[in-house]
Amino acid sequence: MISVINVSLVTEVNLYNKITEIMTLYQKTLDDFQMNYVGYAPLVVIGQSCFGAAAVMYVQENGIGFIQLFQMLVVILTCMMLNVCILSQQAPKLIFNFTICSVALSILLIVLNTLI
Repeated sequence: MISVINVSLVTEVNLYNKITEIMTLYQKTLDDFQMNYVGYAPLVVIGQSCFGAAAVMYVQENGIGFIQLFQMLVVILTCMMLNVCILSQQAPKLIFNFTICSVALSILLIVLNTLI
């Protein structure tokens, strides 16, 4: 007997499982960050500053046109916003989300400016 599998249903189930895994990882990491906030805060400042500096360096390798200056502005603003959040002692969840945003943006700009 031959059975037919609905491919779209399998794809939706796999996508749901992946999203659930990602959100579980996010929640576990957030819980760890909140419990050890005092130790992670200096590491976050150092790490995101390094990623931001590397992103600015790769942006500068492509010249100093308007697009590159705008990219630098975005990287510097996100890094500064994260530093301000940490120094003003905002909620750990906000700092954690800004950290993800800042690092992801820096990595994205490093990759984009490497490929160009």
